[in-house]
Amino acid sequence: MRATLKDVAQLAGVSSATVSYVLNGKCSISETTRSRVMDAVRELDYVPDLNARGLSMRDSKLIGVVVPQTEPGDRLMLQNPFYSEVLGSIEYYARQQGYHILISATDANESYLTLAKQRNLDGIIVIGMYPSEFYQQMKKTKIPIVLIDSYCNDYYYHNIRIDDAYGSYLATQHVLQCGHRDVAFFVGQLHENGVMKKRLAGYQKALSEFGVPYRPQYVFEGQIDYESGIQMAGALVQKEIPATAVVAAADILAIGAMKGFYELGRSVPDDISIVGFDDLEISRYLTPGLTTIKQQISLKGQRAVELLLKHIAQPDLTKQEEILPLRLIERGSVRKLG
Repeated sequence: MRATLKDVAQLAGVSSATVSYVLNGKCSISETTRSRVMDAVRELDYVPDLNARGLSMRDSKLIGVVVPQTEPGDRLMLQNPFYSEVLGSIEYYARQQGYHILISATDANESYLTLAKQRNLDGIIVIGMYPSEFYQQMKKTKIPIVLIDSYCNDYYYHNIRIDDAYGSYLATQHVLQCGHRDVAFFVGQLHENGVMKKRLAGYQKALSEFGVPYRPQYVFEGQIDYESGIQMAGALVQKEIPATAVVAAADILAIGAMKGFYELGRSVPDDISIVGFDDLEISRYLTPGLTTIKQQISLKGQRAVELLLKHIAQPDLTKQEEILPLRLIERGSVRKLG
């Protein structure tokens, strides 16, 4: 059975309050008493209940991190390395400041309010998009919240994001500048005002500027994962879409598409060119290397933690939004025509 604070107090011959004072460094306690308490702690292998401790202190040193399941399936975080990179960054920078994180991969119908109250969270970071009802629910926590990759415009929330439309525009512009005019687009589910919808808009804008008509049959929608990329490549070939290039709305889609085309005997970039979006670590190790739009994924996590802790320290902080830069990374997956 796990030792309690009361067990430590009994063994040390002091009150529970004295044990608490020693562990928290709150009051001036004699060295003799302090030694007795710490000896009892070691003997009983006592570990403080941080959750209960947080309820009695202003700060729990615990940050909630939400990864919304906005797409079908229950393996979103495992299927897309983007999430592991941004979560790793959040955990690292939170830990540097003495905070721990509590990750919740929750679906759109689940209330996060109860968990936030039960665990006495100091703040929350929400990754990705959620239905409007979720954001209304989250405000009831009355604690600082930072959104990553969200287009929610509610005054309550801080936001760290990129210009998704511009990034997709850059990717499409690149293949058009390389002489391609039959350009397909592989994208995740197109939720209204969501990240994927913005990236589709960037694709459409670049086509328009080059005088290339937008053709809905060139757009393939699915999940943001490796298997979907393979399936989209197969669908493009099966439907005999004469595309010479593909702009993928995420690297993981592009990587799956490269595999799919390979299995169908199509060579990248000789037969078909591909551009991704994210610049995942693995993208540089592919053969050929994946040309992609680089977003600073780890920096998103870092900035989110910094902004959240700033709000925790300054409760009256007004809404802040930071849009991080993007740039094209040219590797070997795009062939110039003509």
